[in-house]
Amino acid sequence: MNTESLLTLPVQAPQALPDTSPLVSRLAESFGASWVDADTLDAWAAQGGDRVVLFAGDAVRFPEGQDVAVVLPELQRSLPGRFQIGVVRRQDEDALARRFGSQRWPTLLFLRDGAYVTTLSGMHDWDVFLRKTEEALAMPVSRVPGIGIPLVAAGASDAGCH
Repeated sequence: MNTESLLTLPVQAPQALPDTSPLVSRLAESFGASWVDADTLDAWAAQGGDRVVLFAGDAVRFPEGQDVAVVLPELQRSLPGRFQIGVVRRQDEDALARRFGSQRWPTLLFLRDGAYVTTLSGMHDWDVFLRKTEEALAMPVSRVPGIGIPLVAAGASDAGCH
């Protein structure tokens, strides 16, 4: 092989991976989901009602996130009028996940009238996913995990510890 011909081949820069996969983008484009980020989530959630927010994660590291992105509109269709869908922008997922005590991808965050309800992580069989979504929508609002843990004052009695 002629080494000169190798030197004249055009070099192509690697293509940057998109921030959001086509399946996740499809939620907003085809199913009316709202894009939310650290600056817009609170205002979107405060519009009222039940809101389900998808944290899909990186499509390569967490391929289940793509499955959840496909199933989420089907859950919404099976529970008509029960919730609106939001999708967290990739660059904000880590910070928002920490804010809501989530450590797994993919995760669905359930909010009601701007308040935290619960999270549902991972991909599930259809029957399980539908049941767990119904259960989450029936739960009362609650405290975000890891936030507001009560502290015990120094010198307090140990009677309640054990």
